Amino acid sequence: MSSVATRKPLTVQLALSAFMIIWLIAAAFPFFWTLWGSFKVELDFFSIADWTNAIFGRNTEATFGSPFTGAGYEGAWVQEEFWRNVFNTFIVCLFVVCTSLTIGTLGGYALSRSGFKYVFWLLIIALIFRAMPQITLVSGYLPVFFHWNIWGYLPTAIIVLVAINQPFTLWMLHSFFESIPKELDESAKVDGCTQFQAFRYVIIPVMWPGVITTGLFSFLLAYNDFAVTALVLQESNRTMIPAIAAFLGTTQTEGNVMFAVAAVVSATAPLFVLVMFFQRQIVSGLTAGAVKG
Repeated sequence: MSSVATRKPLTVQLALSAFMIIWLIAAAFPFFWTLWGSFKVELDFFSIADWTNAIFGRNTEATFGSPFTGAGYEGAWVQEEFWRNVFNTFIVCLFVVCTSLTIGTLGGYALSRSGFKYVFWLLIIALIFRAMPQITLVSGYLPVFFHWNIWGYLPTAIIVLVAINQPFTLWMLHSFFESIPKELDESAKVDGCTQFQAFRYVIIPVMWPGVITTGLFSFLLAYNDFAVTALVLQESNRTMIPAIAAFLGTTQTEGNVMFAVAAVVSATAPLFVLVMFFQRQIVSGLTAGAVKG
């Protein structure tokens, strides 16, 4: 009886289904259109005279004998050695995530179990620093990097990205730890565990989804960053996003748009795989952070 009473009218169900389909198409269309266009030549993908060239690839077929070509990927990955930028991105993301999670996990746990009033103000200060424009923090680091002659290297980007990301990580993990009852710590101590042993063997396994969720957001910040990596990395150490921007060229240098299109697809595809692989942990982690006690 209750299931019948709570069942939505057919018109509402159809409207919701139609909205979801339209939303999914609108959200997915830009990526699939870029993926499709990455196998065309520039005259087809950016055709002004006839937009159907982007679909049928007439100029691509006239040039390569097929409506599809991998010239953009070959140019980006082989000619411009985009794989080096991918490797640099992997190194930066790995160290940013590991460092941010280590500091954030220990700091978030300590703050959540502390009874001092300064915890609130410390978190507020961290939030203020996170809200500041990234360029403000970068400009403060540059004189030091130039003075020590360490500008342009991957560790400099890692230091700045960790500093920018740490307040956000601290806030998220503190929220997750607050949702875990303190009685678990006390029970572990009664059984003979030290504070750190209780943290390692009892608390961390419980909040593992929260750690994964926070780690994924830290990864995305480092993976998608442009402002920091473009300012503190030299050309030979670029990560993917600044390298893609460089493919477009400047007013002084000529770029290759199709190299950039192919590189965009190459950089975006792993994110779909990553989110699909960790979707359950992300959902459970966000839920755990939203419910206290």
